[in-house]
Amino acid sequence: MHTRLLILWGRTLAVLVPCLAAAQEAAPSAPAKVEQVYAQHCAACHGDHLDGGLGGSLIDGDWQRGGTDTAIARAIAGGNPDMGMPAFLGTLSPDQRRALVIYIREQEALAAQKRTPPPVPSPESITHTQHHDYRIQTVVADGLQTPWSLAFLPDGRNLVTERAGGLRVMAADGALQPDPVRGTPEVVAHGQGGMLAVAAHPAFATNGWIYLGFSEGWRVAGRPFCITAIARGRILDNQWVDHQWIYRAERRFHTGAGVHFGTRIVFRDGDIFFVVGERGGGMEAQDLTRPNGKIFRLRDDGRVPEDNPFVGTPGAVPGIWSYGHRNPQGLALAPRNGDLYATEHGPRGGDELNLIKRGGNYGWPVITYGMNYDGTPMTALTAMGGMEQPVAYWTPSIAACGLAFYTGDRFTKWNGDLFTGSLKAQELRRLRLIDRQVVEQEIILKNIGRVRDVVCGPDGYLYVVLNEPDRIVRLVPAE
Repeated sequence: MHTRLLILWGRTLAVLVPCLAAAQEAAPSAPAKVEQVYAQHCAACHGDHLDGGLGGSLIDGDWQRGGTDTAIARAIAGGNPDMGMPAFLGTLSPDQRRALVIYIREQEALAAQKRTPPPVPSPESITHTQHHDYRIQTVVADGLQTPWSLAFLPDGRNLVTERAGGLRVMAADGALQPDPVRGTPEVVAHGQGGMLAVAAHPAFATNGWIYLGFSEGWRVAGRPFCITAIARGRILDNQWVDHQWIYRAERRFHTGAGVHFGTRIVFRDGDIFFVVGERGGGMEAQDLTRPNGKIFRLRDDGRVPEDNPFVGTPGAVPGIWSYGHRNPQGLALAPRNGDLYATEHGPRGGDELNLIKRGGNYGWPVITYGMNYDGTPMTALTAMGGMEQPVAYWTPSIAACGLAFYTGDRFTKWNGDLFTGSLKAQELRRLRLIDRQVVEQEIILKNIGRVRDVVCGPDGYLYVVLNEPDRIVRLVPAE
């Protein structure tokens, strides 16, 4: 009996082993990470750290054959026979060549910051920037837990959201109400979600409306299912009252993912604009029948405007204003012409500043200036017909968060400039726009915390909400 079983087992192995070997040979290998591609094909000439060797440095900013992404990609594909550089057109795929461009850009930017370090402000010193010198003052030093958004009220108070679910009232001098506002909408604090955006209605002085953006949903056996929602209410004696839903997605769109909730709120001409992130759904951002990966436009009471771009599209969510977004966490109106701008998290590389147009498709994930977080290629496509191009993009990723135009009178040379925060890079950047193009860009603050929000206060100072450590600071003129 045992002999017969051994014979059968031996015959089985004789069949299985060649099949398993063939399957292993046929199985596609994992995509090579960009660091591996560089080490294999580029490091021998350009150095392990991209700082040069037989070939020139790739991080000194000196590009003899053109320094645009297109020029660098062309050089990788076609090589430079006169200098002994081989062509990689047949060796590397378009995706891999694009990933190499992103990798070079990452290292080039890091090297530039080492050569000319951005300003790291402290309360004891004056910080110098291109157009203004400033001092930094701490408004709230403790008592907040992951503050996310800041809104000013005309009576001098301020509102601050805390991602875990709190809405805090802050006096003009920075003193926090000891307890959060009671009775605010229930928040499903999950991953990157929680109590996120807060905004006061432009006519708050007469109507008292406060708007909140947050992750809303339920739990099943402890597992959360949620998506971004918008509600409004009033605050009376530190109590949330008169609650109304402005936007609440159908239950079938709720998901257990913990990423990409988006969410900022702005008002224009009686309308409210807000963001619902793509929630990790990838191509769902291209699907007009789904809310994720979209910027919405509704009336300030939640009604759908009849002239929204997809009202007549069968199956489309009628509140959609633009689509193809990944995770916008900055939204602001240009004071001079009412243009709507958004900053958006890319993957690894390709964070974007976008001019938001009616019905515009912003391309995610079909086109992107980034790659996968692990360094593997995502796509070689950075443009496609019918898809909008960013006004600017950042590689390496800065993790753009918070966006505000400066409209005060304290920093007169900054008037009309756009300020964007950065989580990963811990920066505050100033951008000057002329004819909807970025003509100046400057890091004015770095390495004092993850910049979650930036707001131009009614006093003309620039307020910055920070995480790690959690606090609120403001920039005041040095003079």
